[in-house]
Amino acid sequence: MENDQLIYGLRPILQAVQDNQTIEKVFLQKGLSGSLYSQLEGTLRDAGIEPKYVPVEKLDRVTRGNHQGAVAYLSPIDFFDLEEIIVAAQEQGRIPLILALDRITDVRNFGAIARTADCCGVDAIVIPKNDSAPVSADAIRTSTGALLEVPVCKVAHIKDALFLAQSLGLKVIAATEKSETDMYAAPFMEGCMLIMGNEETGVHKSLIQLSDAQALIPMSGQINSLNVSVATGVLLYEAVRQRKA
Repeated sequence: MENDQLIYGLRPILQAVQDNQTIEKVFLQKGLSGSLYSQLEGTLRDAGIEPKYVPVEKLDRVTRGNHQGAVAYLSPIDFFDLEEIIVAAQEQGRIPLILALDRITDVRNFGAIARTADCCGVDAIVIPKNDSAPVSADAIRTSTGALLEVPVCKVAHIKDALFLAQSLGLKVIAATEKSETDMYAAPFMEGCMLIMGNEETGVHKSLIQLSDAQALIPMSGQINSLNVSVATGVLLYEAVRQRKA
């Protein structure tokens, strides 16, 4: 992340949280104590921010300043409420198209996916609070600014977004090579949330089991595997094709 997104010190971070600034990550030194430190922990907890406890050596590598055992990164974007996004689309008479990213941690893939999502008219990108590429300046550059255009929603777990989408009438479609149904039969014509998974392990098994449909990308070569950003583009453009047919 860029230096201007970095803040350090107990009071500056405490003030940032109290001012409702959008905080991407917080690192706290293991084993610290004291009233101000405890106050910061409590304020973070009340704000739903889960800090990571790390050795002081890691904090020293991040900044040479007097960090007092606390370092935080501010997010360059504001996050949106998923329910509000879906309801607004429905009220406007549009068919919602939501993209959920399950444990995609590579910043370049994240940025490329966001760029394609913007081109395809995706209403929102959903990411988990943990195990996700940071919404950083690098990600924004890789997305050529798309992350400033497409609303990003952060949830505790992708499963929370799945249940919410289903409760609002959306079909949840999981991308998986284990499906017997190819993407041409996936219900993209309806309001839906497409889940793309980690390149190594794919969409988590529990999410596939809870999904309403699965989508397989047909392949005929020997490699039989696509980069997740490419696979996302293929499936999103199938959604576009179905909706324009």
